[in-house]
Amino acid sequence: MGSFIGHMIPGTLFVLIGLWHSWCSLVRFISNPKSFRMRVWNPVPGKFKHLELYVIVVGGFIDLCIEFFVGTHLQIIANGSLNPAHLNNFEHSGMLLMFFIFGVIALISEKTSILPLPEGALCFIASAAFTAEYLLFYFHSTAHTGLEGYYHFILVILIGLCVVSTAIGALISTSFPVDLCSGISITLQGLWFYQTAFTLYGPMMPEGCLLKPRNEISCGSNEAAVRGSILANALLFTHVLVVLGALAGAYAYLERRSGSSTSQRDDFE
Repeated sequence: MGSFIGHMIPGTLFVLIGLWHSWCSLVRFISNPKSFRMRVWNPVPGKFKHLELYVIVVGGFIDLCIEFFVGTHLQIIANGSLNPAHLNNFEHSGMLLMFFIFGVIALISEKTSILPLPEGALCFIASAAFTAEYLLFYFHSTAHTGLEGYYHFILVILIGLCVVSTAIGALISTSFPVDLCSGISITLQGLWFYQTAFTLYGPMMPEGCLLKPRNEISCGSNEAAVRGSILANALLFTHVLVVLGALAGAYAYLERRSGSSTSQRDDFE
């Protein structure tokens, strides 16, 4: 993932899944607050009911192949063992494999009678996939320091929110805030992958910092590194405000389209 495209691909997958999850959470809550239940995945109306799961499986598999085969230049084995020059690619592949496994298990559970799992079990499996991602970025073989380390530190926090919200959703399945928080966390994680790509490997590199050969980020002074970290904080807050603002607008739109507010339905019932 130590490249622009290496951050954009997983970022796109997380943004798509996160926005869809958040939208569906709002729709289900506004439609019937009393019967609201947490969902780790959401069906698409019509013929493509399991589209989200196919996106996870296919997208995860493609990204896995890019990391394992393209990223290593097929130099997988060296001296009879895994090539130590590509340990980060192997780690990323392992993380993506967890999401691929989650998608496959969810599809088997939903489309066959071989492995019928309750929603809570699928939540825990998804939480396990996020946990693998969290551990990868926390104990990364590539030592992220300086500005690059700070961007990955923020990413670890956002992944941690995904772990917690998904696990809590399995335990408190009727909580709308938990379900919505899960969608928001996944969306923010995807957006931060985007931000990392544009800042560290794209046109938004802070003044005084530069990308060296072998994708190493270096800042010419401590002041430049601090300025870059402050900019990262401002960008994170901007992402949070934009996502919350968009969801508030979506909630208002859905409420208006439903013809009655949630509070009015509660009073009537």
